[in-house]
This record gives sequence, structure tokens and C-alpha cells, in this order.
Amino acid sequence: MTRIALLGTGLLGAAVGHRLLAEEIELGVWNRNPERCQELLNAGAAWINDLKEVTENWDGVITVLRDGPVTRQVVAALGDLRGCCIIPMGTMGVSEIRALDLQVQQQNGRCLEAPVLGSKPQAISGTLLVMAGGDPELFEQQQPLLKLLAEQPLLVGPIGSGAATKLALNQLIASLTHAFSLSLRLVQQAGVPVETFMSILRPSALYAPTFDKKLQRMLDGHYADPNFSTALLRKDLRLFLEEAAAAELQTQGLQGLDTLLEQSSGRELDALDYCALHELTLQPSPNG
Repeated sequence: MTRIALLGTGLLGAAVGHRLLAEEIELGVWNRNPERCQELLNAGAAWINDLKEVTENWDGVITVLRDGPVTRQVVAALGDLRGCCIIPMGTMGVSEIRALDLQVQQQNGRCLEAPVLGSKPQAISGTLLVMAGGDPELFEQQQPLLKLLAEQPLLVGPIGSGAATKLALNQLIASLTHAFSLSLRLVQQAGVPVETFMSILRPSALYAPTFDKKLQRMLDGHYADPNFSTALLRKDLRLFLEEAAAAELQTQGLQGLDTLLEQSSGRELDALDYCALHELTLQPSPNG
């Protein structure tokens, strides 16, 4: 039986853990806040008490941590990796994953980045979209594990290519959601019934399924129970902007969206579903 250490049990990490347990993987779990592991422990996972013992007791390591710096810090705490494969699934920048790859090599390990598109429902059902980056031979070795989480994991290129692909997709999440919010606001204020607008949009080449996925939340102003928060969307958009600037791309249009999302920082909106940016597309009243 494969023994996997899962480091990071937030929304996505916990769902990945439940999927692996359902597939009869022997699972060890760790989180800075042990309480966030309790559901997985109740489901049969083992608690990892000492990160330095991970590579002695587990065959592989999956990290699902908030960002690149946190991931590097946690991986550093593992010490000598003894040839172990580290699979980071959290979103990070291209330069960040390349730095992590170098660090893993220096710790005598191997790194296969595997960021994903999808969240809790897809992780539970094993239908995440995995965009791996790294050595083709290592990718083939990890296929049995990755196929528990994704129907068809893809190797998109060398280390860094997975991060670039993931950021490109998350930029589309931000841009599409913002564009739809603006259009929805305009037609509503013009007195056009929302369903009339949608009946024109749906059969057109302009339609994206995410519009209907978020429509009712936007209309109701109900953004609780997020699969992906506004704060994380803002973080990923900024990572995209950093990478785009390094690639000498013109990003003026996106910089405005970044400024808009900054308005949610420190507010309740930050912890809510990312389509809560709909609340930001309406100009505040002059009277507050």
C-alpha cells in the first residue's frame, strides 16, 4: 500500500486527503493548526508529529499550502529528503516553483509540480484537472497517484510550466468574473430582465459556463461557503501580474482589476467566494 504524507489540510488539501483515504491510500497529515486535520484523522489518517521524520515513514509527499514561501519553509523543515518525491499542488509563481525545485534537489529529493484546476467537489470525485511540470520519467512514476485525483493528468512541460498554466487559468477566472459582473450590473440598471440577457448570452460564442455557475450567488448576494476565496483570487492575480511583467507583457487592463480587488483586503469579502467581487463593481454611494 502506498503511504503518502499530506502537508496542508485547508479546503483543497482536506478534500484531496478524503479522496486518497477513499482510494485506500495510507495517509499521514500535517497542518500548522492541528484542528484542521481532525476530520481526516477521524476518517483514518495518521497525524504527523515531526516533519523531520516524514521521509522515513512515508513514500511520497503532497503539499497543498497557501503560497510559495510557506511551501519552501515547510519543505525545508523535512530535512534530508532521501530521494523522496515532493508534489506541490498549491498555486505559486513560476520563479517560486523553480526555487522550490532547486531547494528540493539540494535536500536530496525530486520535485514534480502538480497544480490543479478545480476545488473540493472535483477533488472528492477524483476529477481535478492536473497540470504537471517536471521530468517526464518522474511524471510517469507518479501517474498512479495522480490518477486517483484526476482522470487524465497532463504533463505540460518542465518545472515552471505547470505554474504558468495555472496562473493563466486563474487570470481567466478573475477576468471573466469581473467582466460578467459589469455586464450584469449594466443590464439590470437599464431595466433588462436578467433572464432575457442570459437567453441571448447562453447560445452565443461569448458564453462561459462559469457565468451560470455564479449568477444566482451574484443576484442573491450570497457568497458564503466558498470553494475559492476572494483573497486567494487576489493573490493569484498578483502572481500572474508579476510573471506577466517578467515576460514583458502589457497588463494595464488587469492592473485595474487588481486595484479593485484590493478594496476587499481586510474586509469580510476576503473570506467569501471570489464572485463577491460583484459587490465591488458597483460604485459606492457619494453619501456612503
